[in-house]
Amino acid sequence: MPKMKTHSGAAARFRVTGSGKLMRRHAMRSHLLAKKNSKRLRRLGHESELSSGDRREARRLLGL
Repeated sequence: MPKMKTHSGAAARFRVTGSGKLMRRHAMRSHLLAKKNSKRLRRLGHESELSSGDRREARRLLGL
């Protein structure tokens, strides 16, 4: 059976850390930034770990 191809959309959205955690970006950080305060934008700028419910599907799409 041939190898599974990596889902390119998932590869663009998720990053795997050295310890194997899946990291994602936050939504609401791309436009209409003037009405969002600095604290909110700073918080949205950091990556966060993918939630446990989404982890299994994301790993499958990434071919892990």
